[in-house]
Amino acid sequence: MAEKISVITGASGHIGYALLLKLLEQGENVRILIRRNEPRFDYLGCEKVFGDISDADSLEKAFSGADTVYHLAGIIDINNGDDDLVWKVNFEGVKNVVAACEKTGVKRLVYASSVDAYTPLPDNAVMREVTHFEPDTLEGTYAKTKASATNFVFEKCAEGFPAVVVYPGACIGPYDYKVSNAGEMVRMCMNGFMPASLNFGAYNFVDVRDVADGMIAAAKKGTPGEGYILCGEPISTDDFIKTVMEVCGKKAPKIKMSRGVVNAAAPLMERYYKLAKKTPLFTRYTIRKLTSNCNFSIEKAKTELGYAPMSVKQSITDMVAWIRENEKQ
Repeated sequence: MAEKISVITGASGHIGYALLLKLLEQGENVRILIRRNEPRFDYLGCEKVFGDISDADSLEKAFSGADTVYHLAGIIDINNGDDDLVWKVNFEGVKNVVAACEKTGVKRLVYASSVDAYTPLPDNAVMREVTHFEPDTLEGTYAKTKASATNFVFEKCAEGFPAVVVYPGACIGPYDYKVSNAGEMVRMCMNGFMPASLNFGAYNFVDVRDVADGMIAAAKKGTPGEGYILCGEPISTDDFIKTVMEVCGKKAPKIKMSRGVVNAAAPLMERYYKLAKKTPLFTRYTIRKLTSNCNFSIEKAKTELGYAPMSVKQSITDMVAWIRENEKQ
């Protein structure tokens, strides 16, 4: 009997790498689709296929003989990047992945969408899983592509395609090799470069390892044609910064900036970080997200998948430890 194979696209990303480690720890045979090799993959015992999601041949090679495909490859466009490229990767790429799954007989696709695909409800109303999204109501190319791609996956599910969708929140935790926006904030706090906090905003953060656990559970227990929100606990921006400073053994900043001040500074910060080729701390998009409804319910994932996310403080503690170990802070 042939051994079961799980395939990950986007294994070099924050969630993808956490998922890879989890699957290998569980004794799974894992194949990853990557565009180029990185030293961190060399000693993990996973099979590597080189290509990308715009190349049908590489997708079919990667998916051949696979039972489960975890599709995570994508572009998180929050820095006013190339819109055409974001659509090509996040939307057309999903179509290519589905086509390759159909051609190679994959038994289960787990697609990582995003809570950004949701149109925020007014008055902080609780947001639960839906199976249709409204891209035209959303701000930002990333959100629009995720909503459109998720609609496509559900349309294919209605035709019998075996897919499950998950919606991760804003990810934190270890393995932040590419430096996320939250990761940039954590590093600034660790280095003592956080002179001020914010007196506005909150978001729903989740540890990448919890998302990885949720995706594995979705592959095993999830109902085809259904989606599962994988978030953690909502926390204000000020409390997030305070928690990071506490974990780092530093005093929290006493000065708190208003939304108006940060809004005014955001365009300048975007230009500066783009020229520096670094992850920006805040952009106009992240400010909008921090001030929108982040009240997502995880009851469905808890009930059907056994999802049980850790606290933000635990995740930040582990993230700080990982950064210190890997970046010699």
